[in-house]
Amino acid sequence: MKALVFEGEGRISWRTVPDPALLTPQDVVVRVENVTICGTDLHILRGDVPEVRPGTVLGHEAVGEVVEAGDAVRNVRPGDRVLISCITGCGRCRFCRENRFGQCVGGGGWILGHRIDGTQAEYVRVPHADTSLHPLPGAVAGEDAVLLADIFPTAYEVGVLNGRVGPGDTVVVVGAGPIGLATVATARLYSPRRVIVVDRSPARLEAARGVGADVTVGADEDPELLVSDLTGGLGADVAVEAVGLPATFEQCARMVRPGGRVANVGVHGEPAALHLERLWSRDVTITTGLVDTFSTPLLLEMVAAGRLPAAAALVTHRFSLQEMEEAYDIFTRAADTGALKVVLGEVPHDVLAPAG
Repeated sequence: MKALVFEGEGRISWRTVPDPALLTPQDVVVRVENVTICGTDLHILRGDVPEVRPGTVLGHEAVGEVVEAGDAVRNVRPGDRVLISCITGCGRCRFCRENRFGQCVGGGGWILGHRIDGTQAEYVRVPHADTSLHPLPGAVAGEDAVLLADIFPTAYEVGVLNGRVGPGDTVVVVGAGPIGLATVATARLYSPRRVIVVDRSPARLEAARGVGADVTVGADEDPELLVSDLTGGLGADVAVEAVGLPATFEQCARMVRPGGRVANVGVHGEPAALHLERLWSRDVTITTGLVDTFSTPLLLEMVAAGRLPAAAALVTHRFSLQEMEEAYDIFTRAADTGALKVVLGEVPHDVLAPAG
């Protein structure tokens, strides 16, 4: 089969690799129909995730059809259309029993495209299938479903739930990439008073307004002053960091009110300063976390019911699987190409112009 292989820092190739095979009775093999590229994949390319070894097939988000299942698999069977979660759970360890699948110590956690071969391929082996795959309702399109493999549960769990967004809150989301946009959409489920989005890109701010942002702040504005003005000098109830840079994390910490919450969702490749000399007396809660994907079944229901944005609100470019290297090029140069989320599928598509 063909797959996108990490060849070392800064290098990838779409090349022939051995077909995956069942290794345990809990495994399945899935034929990939839709797959996407994550910002975390770019962190791997930059060398920020050194445990990923050269020769690993990248990717941890996909939709496809089960073609082979181990004898112990009970919840899916060949022919089923499934969502592959970015997180794998053994279902038996202490953390899995607490729904903290991201911390699984039974051979799960974030392993696809990280510690084992991932989903950016024609076929993928998925361990612990009964707790790591989600059968898809017929009404949910693959392009919509693939966004639930990572970005929507990450935004919802690590941003909205960790940040304890509630009715009447002022929520600031710093970063209007796919995770930031998914944070806006899922925060709206809790009736905040306002959602403010900060980003340098006018196109991304337009996308943020399209998924429900009430106020957007661009490169020529001062977000800290605006948040202060809108909240009577108090600051935001919740600030969600969705970029992964020291400067944006520190900005979130400055914008939050006493007793407020900073929910860090961004993946950081270098240290960020924690200014306890300013924070220690203000009762500020700071959370971090890897997504657990316990919310995926609920989010699938919300998509099927039309309560979350369809892929068209976030997907700017589409490719065939065979155009994987081109897709990476477009996604890597997002500032120039306007890419938000790219989706690859079996059927060739022309690359679409950026939305907006």
